[in-house]
Amino acid sequence: MEKAKVYYTKNITPESLIKVYEALGVKLEGNVGVKVSSGERGSKGYLKKELIAPLVKMLKGTIIECNTAYPGARNTEKDHLEVLEEHGFTSFANVDVMDSEGEFKIPFNGKYLKYDIVGSHFKNYDSILNLAHGKGHAMGGFGANLKNQSIGIASRNGKAYIHSCGQDENPNTAWERPYKQIEFIRSMAEAATAVANYLQENNKPIVYITVMNALSLDCDCDANQGDPVMQDLGIIGSLDPVANDQAFIDMIWNSNDPGSVKLQERIDRQEGREILPYAESLGLGTRDYELISLD
Repeated sequence: MEKAKVYYTKNITPESLIKVYEALGVKLEGNVGVKVSSGERGSKGYLKKELIAPLVKMLKGTIIECNTAYPGARNTEKDHLEVLEEHGFTSFANVDVMDSEGEFKIPFNGKYLKYDIVGSHFKNYDSILNLAHGKGHAMGGFGANLKNQSIGIASRNGKAYIHSCGQDENPNTAWERPYKQIEFIRSMAEAATAVANYLQENNKPIVYITVMNALSLDCDCDANQGDPVMQDLGIIGSLDPVANDQAFIDMIWNSNDPGSVKLQERIDRQEGREILPYAESLGLGTRDYELISLD
């Protein structure tokens, strides 16, 4: 497999975000879904409207999300829509909680998952922008494009199914199922691959962008999300989600910022980097990439 192209800018502005998108060379058309994390009520790191609104408007995109499997402010459509409004997303785009009217299964013959369960509205989109916020994560070690495509696109029941490594679809009981951490990490890779396969089979393009700012140890899904532990790194974009996540990880490990060690420790404590070779083994992408600066 030839090296994937990963485009990079150290500038985090609306203009540079559009520049990264345009460098990818794929025009997202039709009904465009923009998958972001809406952020739990109380979190700070979610992608802000001031940064992403110009690109979303340019694409005439709809902000797409699914309900959470854990108790909080986003596990029902009503509450989730309130948070989307509070966090400013409804001020510049239509928003869609994709599992508000049901779900469907994408077959997948994985070691852990036999299918992926996603919101029924996912079928309505002709093309997808996977727009991730790169940061640490209490359960996954780190979150970027692969997590945004697995847990992020999964319905509430689908999230339970991934978290239980294919044992249980019920959000009320899935957390009680025993599993090994590495099995959860690999289950996320399988779910992300299932989504990619579905899009490819239906000729629906997807591109991947990660904004590497507000780099906290915990995710935007944490209502008590802490402050950033290291400096902003910039924005990366690729047609390959494995390469894009690998580039994000490499930038953390290559950083001279003393705070990067804290993020490295969080990621490795949760075996987070294991998602990359496993996703590569599933054919989702390659870890071998060429970094192309747009600055």
